[in-house]
Amino acid sequence: MRNVTLPGIDVPASNIVLGLMRIEPLDDEQLRSLVRTARDSGVTVFDHADIYGAERHACERRFGDAGALPAAERDQVIIQSKVGIRDGYFDFSREHILRTVDESLEALRTDYLDLLLLHRPDTLVEPEEVAAAFDELERAGKVRAFGVSNHTPGQIELLKRWVRQPLVANQVQLSITHAPLIAQGVAANMAGLDQSIVRDVGLLDYSRLHDITLQAWSPFQKGFFDGVFLGDREQYAELNDVIDELAAAYDVTPTAIAVAWITRHPAGMQVVLGTTNEQRVRDSAAGSDLPLTREEWYRLFRAAGHILP
Repeated sequence: MRNVTLPGIDVPASNIVLGLMRIEPLDDEQLRSLVRTARDSGVTVFDHADIYGAERHACERRFGDAGALPAAERDQVIIQSKVGIRDGYFDFSREHILRTVDESLEALRTDYLDLLLLHRPDTLVEPEEVAAAFDELERAGKVRAFGVSNHTPGQIELLKRWVRQPLVANQVQLSITHAPLIAQGVAANMAGLDQSIVRDVGLLDYSRLHDITLQAWSPFQKGFFDGVFLGDREQYAELNDVIDELAAAYDVTPTAIAVAWITRHPAGMQVVLGTTNEQRVRDSAAGSDLPLTREEWYRLFRAAGHILP
């Protein structure tokens, strides 16, 4: 398992992250087994959010109540959560951030979060309030590092004008088929080409320049929860042919190849899984450090429908 460095966090961060948004239906033993499988595969990062589950903190509470992580292993892993999405609106107010973190800690049965991410951007954000909340959480030892999710470079810069802690991560949607943050730069300045339209204001290059780790969510989704591309030969026959060929060549599963397309990028991204399937976790871990060649990486890129001018 390849690791990345997250400033402010001493634990090596695996480039495969176990997302826990779907764990609510699992019983205690199933949940503990899922986490153990991830740990045995080299995963050290576990991703939560206050909104995951049928009600706020439901998945965090399942994780804590089930004793999914042995107490003796707490300092060997990174637990991250997200805050800011409410019922019908977004809220980065100081009061909401502080209250939500306290609720998350209680639900997770832990004294601290290794990483707190601001979820979907709040256009009514007052950066001074975010800064005050972060300072208070850091002083109290409740959060060790901070980041964002789904934010543009401009939104990050606005926060950084007041927030004194480094913003170490940005969780964004990325898969072979949903890759505008990569594909746009490949076809920059091509008039009339949809791929050349700037949708994220240069987020990939900005993140590399400012030591922000991108965490890729929905790594197997065709688009915004449109279903997975793996095995979809109606829409992505050529891509699946190439994936299957490379999977056979590397003696791994297609899942590993889909993961490796992201982890191969020199930006040093993390891949956030949303599965409760233990074999999918193992298969994904096999793509953590798979050495796809440039030719293979671009072959997958083209097979997904992206253009090389």
